Amino acid sequence: MTRIFIAIISILLFTSCDTNTILKDNYDIPDRKWFIKDNPTFTFDVTDTDASYNVYYNVRNNREYLYHNLYISHYLFDPKGKIIHQKLDEMILFDPVTGKPFGEGLGDIYDHKVLAFKDFKFPVKGTYKIQIRQYMRQNPLLDIVSAGVSVEKSVK
Repeated sequence: MTRIFIAIISILLFTSCDTNTILKDNYDIPDRKWFIKDNPTFTFDVTDTDASYNVYYNVRNNREYLYHNLYISHYLFDPKGKIIHQKLDEMILFDPVTGKPFGEGLGDIYDHKVLAFKDFKFPVKGTYKIQIRQYMRQNPLLDIVSAGVSVEKSVK
């Protein structure tokens, strides 16, 4: 029995540690109401400027979300606070014809991990910030549970 317990713990520890991920953080949206003024900002350190990185949006929504898509803009700040990358992206959360939810679901909650930008090289070592904003016409935007960002070294 003890060996099984140790084996399970070992598997969980080894699978949960990803050395290629330098940031994975989410902002829990209060009362599932994402106001335009709520612009979560995430901070991370870059030590390897020779590597390329992929940046992903992480979004969790519930089934009652009214739209099939979500527009998000991101702003990447260098260590001096200057914007070095920004873009408006569309995420497709549901099939626009059938209404079938995309992403990984459990009950009526769905998780999405969508590429924001690929193979990005950070120009200098240091602490970077990335800010995301919902860019929909509804304010507040209802039924988004959380939104966040992952920054991962590209694996080639």
